[in-house]
Amino acid sequence: MDQLQGLELYVAGIVSISALLLVLYFVRTDLEVPVPYQVSPPEECSPQWKGEILENPSLKVPNSSAIQCYCPATGASLGQVIPSTPTDIDGAIAQAREAHIEWAKTTFSQRRRVLKTMLKCVAQRFVLENQNTIAHVACLDSGKTRIDASFGEILITAEKLKWTIDHGENALKPERRPTNFLMKYKVNEVTWEPLGVVAACVSWNYPFHNLIGPIISSIFAGNGIIVKGSEATAWSSTYFTSIAKAALHACGHSPALIQSISCWPSVADHLTSHPGIAHLTFIGSRPVAHAVCASAARSLTPLCVELGGKDAAIILDDVPDSDFRRVASILLRGAFQSAGQNCIGIERVVALPRVYAKLVDHLTPLIRALRPGSALDAGLDTLVDVGASISEAGFGRLEELIQDAVASGARLLAGGSRYTHPEYPRGHYFTPTLLVDVTPSMRIARTELFAPVFLLMRANSVTDAIAIANGTEYGLGASVFGKSTSDLDRVAREVQAGMVSVNDFGVYYAVQLPFGGVKGSGYGRFAGEEGLRSVCSTKAICRDRWPALVKTAIPPPLELPFKGAEQRAWEMASGVVKLGYGDLRMKVRGLRGILGI
Repeated sequence: MDQLQGLELYVAGIVSISALLLVLYFVRTDLEVPVPYQVSPPEECSPQWKGEILENPSLKVPNSSAIQCYCPATGASLGQVIPSTPTDIDGAIAQAREAHIEWAKTTFSQRRRVLKTMLKCVAQRFVLENQNTIAHVACLDSGKTRIDASFGEILITAEKLKWTIDHGENALKPERRPTNFLMKYKVNEVTWEPLGVVAACVSWNYPFHNLIGPIISSIFAGNGIIVKGSEATAWSSTYFTSIAKAALHACGHSPALIQSISCWPSVADHLTSHPGIAHLTFIGSRPVAHAVCASAARSLTPLCVELGGKDAAIILDDVPDSDFRRVASILLRGAFQSAGQNCIGIERVVALPRVYAKLVDHLTPLIRALRPGSALDAGLDTLVDVGASISEAGFGRLEELIQDAVASGARLLAGGSRYTHPEYPRGHYFTPTLLVDVTPSMRIARTELFAPVFLLMRANSVTDAIAIANGTEYGLGASVFGKSTSDLDRVAREVQAGMVSVNDFGVYYAVQLPFGGVKGSGYGRFAGEEGLRSVCSTKAICRDRWPALVKTAIPPPLELPFKGAEQRAWEMASGVVKLGYGDLRMKVRGLRGILGI
């Protein structure tokens, strides 16, 4: 009977605890309920809008400092943006710093509510119901297709929001660290605290995600942020930033925490060297990175630098015939997404002999059939495979590299030159290109193209394929396709890259693993736990485990000034080291030295 009563009490206790936890969960969840809010889309998203087609589309306005914004797919003007001045930058940093004072006091629950409000706005209204709005704005300003915008802009941003909501607090919770024999009476802890005001200078190829991504990490870490989008996508930056600022405002926080600026490179130095910036993320090209790093060094600002790559996809000979078409389809997506303007895009396909010829035969008609164009023309919407390039400034160099490769023995099977679109003669288009028999010695095999060009290279063995993949100054991402687990693991282990997808392309970014490269592709990581912690101040804390019982004290022989013989102090000091790090016999000798025996 007593046992039965005990069991009843036990069960009742479990039920009570479960009920309490359930109540606490719903209370917390209720405190994090997203707040409805509206963000009006730009008038240029209206189906009736028709922009003026510029005669010579260019960011520069003659006799003016204004930025001329335009759609690279059509040449249609999106208006002008007045660039920020050094005084404007000072003001933006001051506003963000002021807002940060209160924001740094917020709880993770309050920060999560802002992100949930953004996710509700982005995922339920813009992605599921009105995803055309964000995609339309991204397409207008960067020239990409809607499908490229859906995958590269919206899906990845929604994933970053969801990951941070679900895992951000665990990543930033204080973490216990191990101790040692001598310090058993201490407890070690590492914490991550807000840095203050951070900055991000991001590239134009993903105007929505590149802008919003740093904002998500920075504000969840408790920081204010100055985000500088590229002048090439200055028009969309204001709208995309307003999504995050409006979420802050809807949740009762100052939208001044987030500041968006656009400026010319000559003014950007004022931001990157500003003493009010505690951390800087830079996404862009290597030449610009050299200037940014030198500028940031003047104020000792820590950096995360992502500089693109020459990513290789290695295709092993044991790819099953049943899997061939799937792999080829992934390669096409990896090479031509966003017209090749993708930092982790596949820039080189390195295939072993058995699969090489099959790829040439299979891909040639497909790449020849790819259709460039504007994704925003209702009449051509379903016929557009590849969008526009952001500018035609690099087309001459690209054509020269292709011609140089052909002269050195490569075969040009599709494209190879700029394209004048019959409907959009002022748009910036390059014909989807297939270049095969490319060798490592060719300049085109070592130069980042950032263009709709598929390079196919032959490797004689797995060892040769790895050597080819590692044969450039870059090391951002890589892919490997095959069946043999040992070969797949070897490639993943030996390829010099910050990220590797096995039998896939770019999936590390879709699950928020740390993003970044090695060698000439930069340093530091964003995304994931490492990226979130990188925009925090890492603090080490050591506490007494039993403060009422044991505390650090300096023994009399070691007190300053020394009162006894130096030899006695040395015996005690060396004895401490022996006790802490020697074997059993050494520990005994160390203890004797401490006790003076």
